[in-house]
Formats: sequence, structure tokens, C-alpha cells
Amino acid sequence: MSECWYALHVKPRFESYVTNQLSVKGYETFLPSYIAKRKWSDRVKSLSLPLFPGYVFSRFEVNSRLPILVTPGVMAVVGTGRIPAPIDETEMVAIRQLIDSGVPAQRWPYLNCGEMVRVEDGPLEGLTGIVIRLKGVDRLVVSVSLLMRSVSVEIDRNSVKPLGYTKGAIREHTELAVASPYSFK
Repeated sequence: MSECWYALHVKPRFESYVTNQLSVKGYETFLPSYIAKRKWSDRVKSLSLPLFPGYVFSRFEVNSRLPILVTPGVMAVVGTGRIPAPIDETEMVAIRQLIDSGVPAQRWPYLNCGEMVRVEDGPLEGLTGIVIRLKGVDRLVVSVSLLMRSVSVEIDRNSVKPLGYTKGAIREHTELAVASPYSFK
């Protein structure tokens, strides 16, 4: 069996700690993050926060997962029941490309509907995702299905090519009314 990417459910605010511990053990890890501005009474500070709070991605052989599970802060390998489910490789590549592109990303509620597109040029070239329009701005939403979480970035609609509509699609001209990007499970 080959190594696949898995999502690890970790204790709240243990994402960085678990990532460091697994790296020390020799595992490949990925903790996508974004920069958020937080305001205190006397200052505004930029913080690096996880795009998927409570989750860390790691590549390992599923039958040799005990060293992962005994790492402090790791609660479980995400899956169906007690059976770990690997993350789709194309979704991992898309999230990595989003992060590596340098385009500011933000957390976004998971969406099942919308128009599927492929970015044809720019730093996100080759990515596929769902286009939404929020407050007059076009955004590309890339999802991790297993976690039911999504990430969105602002895009130029002229740089994308339609691939078709997903199940329950929304028409292109419709202004999508979605929940606040801060309403997460």
C-alpha cells in the first residue's frame, strides 16, 4: 500500500504543536494557514491561523498509524466510523496550490452548489473549484469534501473557464446569498 494524505482531528489550538511533533517523527505534514487581523483595545495584530481549525493533514501508511495516534493532541484520523478515509489527492494539490500562490485566502463554509470552473491563467492556473459572487466580488471556492470545509480566494472571472454545473447548480447571473464566512461548525 502507498502512503496517502489523511486528515487528523486534533485538540483545539493544537494544530501547530501536532504538526511539529509529527515532523520530528519524520512524517510529511501540511497545516494550511491564513493571515487574520485581530483588534485589541490598544493595537491591531496580524495572526497566522489554521484554514481548517482542529485539523492537520499528514501523509502516512494507514496500517502504520499508531505512532500518529499516540502523538499528544491527536484525537483521531478522520474517516467513516473507525475506518480512516484518505483525502482526495486532487483536493490536497488544490489546497497546496492556493497556499503557495500567495493569493490571500480565507476560511469559507462548505458549499455543494455553484458553477465548477478551471482557472486558465495567473498564479492559480489549473485549479478547479466553484465560483461564487459575494458582495459584487467573484471568488473561487476549493473544498475538502471529507472535512466538509472550504477555502475561498478572490479571482478575476475572465481568468476562468466553465466546466459545467454541479448537482443543484446556481445560475451564473444569480447573486449567491450565503452564510457569513465566520459561521462554522
